Amino acid sequence: MQIEAVKVRRLYLQVAEQLSNFIGEGTLEPGQRLPSERDLASQFCVSRPTVREAMIALEIAGLVEIRSGSGVYVHAGAGSSLSTGLAEEVPGPLEILEARHAIEGETAALAAARIDQDTLAALRRELNVIADPSASTEKKEAADQQFHQLIAEASGNSALHSTIIWLWDLRNRTQISRSFHQRLRRQGSTPVVRDHTAILEALEQGDAKAARRQMHRHLQRVLDLILAD
Repeated sequence: MQIEAVKVRRLYLQVAEQLSNFIGEGTLEPGQRLPSERDLASQFCVSRPTVREAMIALEIAGLVEIRSGSGVYVHAGAGSSLSTGLAEEVPGPLEILEARHAIEGETAALAAARIDQDTLAALRRELNVIADPSASTEKKEAADQQFHQLIAEASGNSALHSTIIWLWDLRNRTQISRSFHQRLRRQGSTPVVRDHTAILEALEQGDAKAARRQMHRHLQRVLDLILAD
């Protein structure tokens, strides 16, 4: 008896695969506008972030075209299936952001009680890069990542630190997340200076509640901006 390993399919991939099947069989025709994100979320019984990730996967595969402010349309030269590279069993970019929202608030609260002056100085240096109008987008994003990972390290909890490093690695490494963040860059999205300043000030004051609150506000703002597009 040959047993195959049981796989838990990512929700966004399940949605994307069903829609790609509709495109392949002609139920959704080239040039046709897909139902709204809200309607698809209701029909598939999933969240809007899941639908958003499915749309990104379909766009990367060349099956749909996302027109900002207009909707999602079946691509004129659409094939019939997702590309092999998008079948990877990894969290989607919005799943990663939701996980960071859940985890990094508590990490910042712990860091507020344990952070040292050297780390605060390092965070200030990274913030200066984020705030520097002459710095490239690549430098600002690298500083953003280092800012968050320094806070994770300052929490003194190696499990939280390792988890946050892993989430950032997924953000940078997987095809769907890379494409997602490239789209955000083209739209002019950069790390928000005031959010990072508020987080750092809470850490400097050793205020765990404020650090948690400001980190949550920062990551929720990112999620809201993405879903509002």
